[in-house]
Amino acid sequence: MNFVDEGYIINIRKHGERSLLLTVLTRNHGKVVGYAKNCLSKKNLSTFQLGNFIKIDAYSRVDENMISLKTELINPCSVNFIHDISKLKALSSLCSICNQCMPELQNLERFYYYIDSFFNLIDEDNWLVHYAYFEFYLLDYLGISLDISECSVTGSNQNLAYISPKTGRAVCSDVGEPYKSRLYRYPHYIINKSYHPKPIELQDSLNMTAFFLNKNFFAAHGLKFPESRANFEKIA
Repeated sequence: MNFVDEGYIINIRKHGERSLLLTVLTRNHGKVVGYAKNCLSKKNLSTFQLGNFIKIDAYSRVDENMISLKTELINPCSVNFIHDISKLKALSSLCSICNQCMPELQNLERFYYYIDSFFNLIDEDNWLVHYAYFEFYLLDYLGISLDISECSVTGSNQNLAYISPKTGRAVCSDVGEPYKSRLYRYPHYIINKSYHPKPIELQDSLNMTAFFLNKNFFAAHGLKFPESRANFEKIA
């Protein structure tokens, strides 16, 4: 196996005195876990930071072997997070979730766009909205997308207002109104491709995606929900 790709560092583990095990979320090969030999030095310290965008030259003698990585820094994206605690929490959450959820060496296809947007637009005023899009479409990528095209009770696609935490299905306003305290708001801004929702809409969609990620992926696979995501609450 031998390929060249580029992507974001999402996990770093020290291996010996001077080497690292890196996990990189790449454009064409998805999650890549590899061994970067003798890379730790004062000169390279700034390269190996969560969120940095790097080029990797990956190779292994046979497909079953640990991948070896040669790396080159393309964009030190980590500097865009270090002075804002909310952005740092978002970065840690995204990295932790992707590290646990993503299969290795599978092309992310369209979903990579939402990851790329989060990093590239982190300096925008609405940067958190791009994180919300990432989590919403992660549900779809993981095969646990929500059934929100019509009301689960009436079958109508009009006046959709809520999503049931039990079923993941949409509920129209008339049916859901008596139970609204137990339902999530329908994410109209995402369905309508708007990037300027009201704060309450954004917060509710983040609460909703966290709930379904935990219930339908982490708990379903016997995994602990990432602490970094659990701590990433009420910042909208």
